[in-house]
Amino acid sequence: MSNDQERLDEEEAEQVEAVRPPDLNQESDRSATRLELFFDLAFVLFVARCADVLAKDETWHGALVFCAVLTIGWWAWASTTLYANRFDTDDAIFRLLTLVAMVGVVAMAAGVDKIDGPEGRWFAIGYVIIRLALIAGYVRAWRHVPDARATARLYLIGHSLGAVVWLVSLAVAEPARYWLWGAGVLVDLMWPTAAARLKDAVPLHLEHLPERFGLFVILVLGESVAAVVTGLHDGEWKPAVVVTATAAFVVAAALWWIYFDLSGGAAKRRLTEEGDEVTKHGVHDFYVYIHLPLAISLAAVAVGLEHAVLHGADDHLTAGTRWVLGIATAGYLLSAAVMQAQLGGRVRGAVLWPGAGTPLAMLIALLDLSAVMTVVLFAALTAAGVVAGFLLHRSGEVRTAKV
Repeated sequence: MSNDQERLDEEEAEQVEAVRPPDLNQESDRSATRLELFFDLAFVLFVARCADVLAKDETWHGALVFCAVLTIGWWAWASTTLYANRFDTDDAIFRLLTLVAMVGVVAMAAGVDKIDGPEGRWFAIGYVIIRLALIAGYVRAWRHVPDARATARLYLIGHSLGAVVWLVSLAVAEPARYWLWGAGVLVDLMWPTAAARLKDAVPLHLEHLPERFGLFVILVLGESVAAVVTGLHDGEWKPAVVVTATAAFVVAAALWWIYFDLSGGAAKRRLTEEGDEVTKHGVHDFYVYIHLPLAISLAAVAVGLEHAVLHGADDHLTAGTRWVLGIATAGYLLSAAVMQAQLGGRVRGAVLWPGAGTPLAMLIALLDLSAVMTVVLFAALTAAGVVAGFLLHRSGEVRTAKV
C-alpha cells in the first residue's frame, strides 16, 4: 500500500472517529479536558458579573439577589459538569453542544445585573439554552448507552421540566417570574438527585469529580485576586491601600490553602478510597451540593476585599462591607468545616478548624475598625487556620488526599 493511500485511510479513520456515540467514562486517569477549561472561562465572567450585583448593593436585598443568581449559575455549571463526568467522549457533537451551552452562559452573564428589566429575559433564555444542550446530550446517552437509560431518563425529565418552566417565565412579569425561576431550578434539581439513588445508577468518575470542583473553587478564588488588583488600581497605591491589599492577598491565599490542603483534600480522600460505596450511599451528592455555599461565600469574600482595599485609607469601613466580608468568610469556613466533618470522618478536627474560625470571623465584622485593621485581622485569622490545619495533619485529626 502506498504512503498516500495510508494517509487517506488515516484521515478517513479520523473523520469517522470525529463523531462517535457517548460511552461511560471508565478511564482511571480521567482529567479535565481543554474543552472543560474553555467552558469554565465563561463562568469566570458569570461569577464576576454576579459579584458586581452584590458590590452595587451591599444590603440584605442585594445579598439575596446575589445568592439567587449565583445559585442558578452554579447549578447550570454543576449539571453540565455531571454530564461530562459520565459521558464526555470529546467528539464533534459533544464539543458543539458544549459550545452551545457556553452561549447560554454568556447570555446569562450579560443579563445578570438587569434581571429586573427587559434584559432579564436574556438571562432566562441563556438558562434554557444550557438546558437544551444538556437534553440533547442525555438523549444521545439514552440512545447509545443502554446501561445508562434509567439514569439518563430521570435527568431528561428534570432538565426538560426545568426548561419548560423557564420558558413559561418569559411570558410572566416580575415578581412572579422570579418564583417560576426558583420552581424551575428546584424541579431541575430534584430528578437528578433521585437518579443517584437508583440501584443501577450510572456511577460518577470519582477522580475527575474533585478535580472539576477544585477547578471551580480556583475560578471563584480568582475573583479575590482580581479584587486586590482592582482595589490597588482604583485606590491609587496609597500606603494604607497597599497594606490592605497585601493583607487581602493573604486572605485569598489562606482560603485556597484551607480548601486544598484540608477540607477539600479530606473530601477527595473519601471519594477515591470508597469508590462504589460512595455512589451507593449518595456521598457524591453531598460533595457536589456543599460546594454551592462554598462558591457563594468565596464570591462574596471577593466583593468585601475589593471594597476594603479601595477604602484602605479610610478610618472606618462601612457596615455593609464589614458584614459582607464577615458573613462570607464565616460562611466559607462553616461550609468547609461541614464538608470536612461529613466526608473526612473527623468531627473533632473539623470543629477545631475551620469550625472555630466561624464565630471569630463574625466577631471581626462586629468591630467598627478601619479598613486596613479589619482586613489585617481577617488575614491573621485565616493564616492561623493554615497553621492549625498543618497541626491537625500532624496529630492525625484530619487525613487528606491531594486535590
